[in-house]
Amino acid sequence: MKKSIVLLFSLLYVTVTFAQKFGYVDTQYILSKMPEYKEAQAEIEKLAKGWEVEIQELYSEVEGMEVALKAEEVLLTQDMREDRIAEIDRKWKEVKEYQQQIFGFDGLYFLKKKELVKPVQDEVFEAVERVAKNNRLQIVFDKSGDLVMIYTDPIHDYTDFVLEDLGLVENQTAGNN
Repeated sequence: MKKSIVLLFSLLYVTVTFAQKFGYVDTQYILSKMPEYKEAQAEIEKLAKGWEVEIQELYSEVEGMEVALKAEEVLLTQDMREDRIAEIDRKWKEVKEYQQQIFGFDGLYFLKKKELVKPVQDEVFEAVERVAKNNRLQIVFDKSGDLVMIYTDPIHDYTDFVLEDLGLVENQTAGNN
C-alpha cells in the first residue's frame, strides 16, 4: 500500500515537472535593438572618457612633480627634499582615491551606469514578464546571461515576442540568431 502511494506521488511529481513550460530570450540582443539603451551607453562612454582624461591629467601632474624633484634634488636640503617627497606621496594618494571614487565599486561611473541603464533593463524585464504570462511560461532563461546553454531549440526562443511587446519588431523571417 505504501509503495503504491509513493509510486503515485512520484508519477504525479514527474507529470507536474514535465508539464512546466519554459522558454528563453536574449536580453543583450533585445537591448541592442533599443535606441534608449544605445543612447545610455553612448552617454556613459562619453562620461567615462572625460573622467579618464581628467585622471590622466592628474597622473601627469604628479609625474611632473617627480621629474622636477629629480632635477632640483641636488639643490635641496634634506628637509626640503623630504617635504617634496611627502607632497608627491600625498598627491599620488589623492589621485588614486579620486580614481576609486569615479571607477571603483559604487563609484560615479557605476552609479551613472545604473541610473541610465536600469530603467531600460526594467522595461525589458517587464516585457519578458508579459510575454511569459501571455505564453504561460513558468521559466524564462536569459541566453545572454551567465547560464550556459549548449543547445537551444529555436521553438523555445521568445526574444521576438519581447521585441514585439516593446514595439521593436523588424521585418524578418524566422529567428534572430
